[in-house]
Amino acid sequence: MSRKTQRPRRRPIVVVQRPLGTALSPAQRAFVDGCRSLPQLTDPLDAELAVSAAVADVSTDEEFWAGVVEHAVSLPSRRNDRLLRVLAAMLTGRPREWAASAVPPDGPDLTVGRAWICDRSIDAGYLALVCTYRFEDEHAMVFLIDELAGGVVRKAFVTRDVQAAREELGGQGSLNEIGAEAAHWLLAKSYHRLDRNPDVPVGLDVRRTRLSADRRIALAFG
Repeated sequence: MSRKTQRPRRRPIVVVQRPLGTALSPAQRAFVDGCRSLPQLTDPLDAELAVSAAVADVSTDEEFWAGVVEHAVSLPSRRNDRLLRVLAAMLTGRPREWAASAVPPDGPDLTVGRAWICDRSIDAGYLALVCTYRFEDEHAMVFLIDELAGGVVRKAFVTRDVQAAREELGGQGSLNEIGAEAAHWLLAKSYHRLDRNPDVPVGLDVRRTRLSADRRIALAFG
């Protein structure tokens, strides 16, 4: 039989079933895309700050987190698995339960350490807090609360050099130790006031570290 009369062999069509994932809103999509680096981050603090920064410009609620968790569960991948683990460790309330029901939390555990307060309200209008925490290594979060603006947190940042942070603030005024629960009670009030006045200008790092701060406030109260 000549080649011209031979019928071409047709390869069977194979339908590949791929999980499409739960649809995301633009804000949820931006957050998930901002967490792309998670699988490469081995340090738990780096992973936490990456997630916290990714949600800096987003207004989150339970509906937001429900959609993110549902999407990550419905679309298995290395990145989504790590995202779920970090969320299971970081979030509070029902969103944390939703993530933790899918995967175990990312370790190691976070613990709350000591805290110091520097009241500079007489000359600068700020009350400063240094709060320490530990995964495997110690780190601190430093908060500047604007008492002249009703006690709203204006600046917040994370440092791994706890001693340097204490020395710098100690040079501004008397730095006194305060109980961890009392320090985080002040923080909870300050962030609540910020939520009631969202148009108050604050430093970018206040937004970028908000999720991390919320986790520590909840942890300090057990």
